[in-house]
Amino acid sequence: MKDKLATLANRLPLRSLTRWWIVGMAFLLVGTGILYVARDILRLPVILATPVAAELTLLVRFLANDSWVFGQGNPTWRRLWQFHVASAGGFVIWMAVTNGLYQLGVQYLIASVIGSACSMCFSIVTNFLWVWRGKAGGISSAESSDVPMNLAQVTKEAPGVE
Repeated sequence: MKDKLATLANRLPLRSLTRWWIVGMAFLLVGTGILYVARDILRLPVILATPVAAELTLLVRFLANDSWVFGQGNPTWRRLWQFHVASAGGFVIWMAVTNGLYQLGVQYLIASVIGSACSMCFSIVTNFLWVWRGKAGGISSAESSDVPMNLAQVTKEAPGVE
């Protein structure tokens, strides 16, 4: 049992996990800043400022995760889509757990913290095992099927385009 735990611990991408946490915590502050700008400086109503801030934060967080956490040279539309799906799934889990526990009598802030923990676990699993599977240490061969987001790279690689 002890050897199995040691083997499992050695297989964990600790550097990437640490960076993933740093990005998540940093973007808690970044998202709050973007929300402030959208609401108080641009004077958007809160109902519009929140999705604008959420999407901008999500896009920049994706780029930080893609390049710094998982060491990818070029972001792809496929990974961006997967990251959006995973993030939406995490939101649904947070909403369901938070509201479900509240309906069962758990104080709403405690329910939210538990919901956030469940959402975070889902995000770790989907980010490491789906969106960037096998990429914490290098690019997998499956990466070649991704479409690059860099238009200059697309035109450079297209036959007959100069």
